Amino acid sequence: MDMNKRKFQETFNSTEYDVENQTKIMTHQDCTFLLTLPVELVHMIFDNLSDFTIICSFRQVCTRLNMIMDTYPPYQKLAAIRANTPPIDYGEVQHLINALKHNTALAKVILSGHCIGVDGAKRFADILRINKTIITLDLICAEINEEGAKHLAFPLLDNTTLTTLDLSSNAIRNSGAYHLACALRKNSTLTALFLDNAEIEKPGIAYLAGALRNSTTLTTLDLGHNDMQDEGAQYLADALRNNTTLTTLNLEINRIGNLGAQYLTGALQNNTRLMTLDLGLNDIRDEGVEHLIVALRENRTLTTLTLEWFYVEQNLKNRLNNLIKCNKKT
Repeated sequence: MDMNKRKFQETFNSTEYDVENQTKIMTHQDCTFLLTLPVELVHMIFDNLSDFTIICSFRQVCTRLNMIMDTYPPYQKLAAIRANTPPIDYGEVQHLINALKHNTALAKVILSGHCIGVDGAKRFADILRINKTIITLDLICAEINEEGAKHLAFPLLDNTTLTTLDLSSNAIRNSGAYHLACALRKNSTLTALFLDNAEIEKPGIAYLAGALRNSTTLTTLDLGHNDMQDEGAQYLADALRNNTTLTTLNLEINRIGNLGAQYLTGALQNNTRLMTLDLGLNDIRDEGVEHLIVALRENRTLTTLTLEWFYVEQNLKNRLNNLIKCNKKT
């Protein structure tokens, strides 16, 4: 066993390493040796590797190694993968995508802060067309622009597995929002969409609001730190009048003022599903809070409301907080 272990370590250490592309390549000789290595020994080596390394560097090397991985208990239980730090490079993205093509265990893929770019988004879109296990895809700050969002939107038209998609801190912009909205109109499984800090303006908000109007699955929508202003708030208010599934809506840092609050008030009076509304770091002042108070006299479901309280008179704060407390008790 010790001799075999040393031999494997020598093979592992001799793996060709392309410094320029930072990709690991298993040679034919290495693969031949792996065919004869005891399963228990390979599992011991896996114990000293990260999940990301196991999946990206060893999956699809050869059939024998795939079979060994499939019997490795931690791999069988592996439900999520988070990319290593420092940020992974293009070659490692390729390895991960190739591994995901045939993976039937991973449910969550987290690549926050790793710059996969438009090409990476396109390849992940290909994965979403065939993978039937990924339910959460986190691509925060991954340098995916509107073109990348377009690629990711297409498989959402008929994907029946993904429930959470996070594209926050990417330049999705109005064009990307349009394609995502088109996908949302037909998608029947996505329950959470995060587009915080995605450079979306009023036209993009209008596209998303149109999709939200008739959505029967989306429960969480994060549009924080964009630029919808009062007009965008009006689009969303119109959607909320018809939507019956959304429970959480984040609209912080969107330059929404008192007029925007008035628009939202009209929707909240009749909405019976929304429970959490974040309007923090907007320009809603006493007049806007008065409108919200009117809405909450009718609304009995909103239990969490975030505002910039230092803009608001204490009396109004107390009245609004009391209404929220009453909703929490019901």
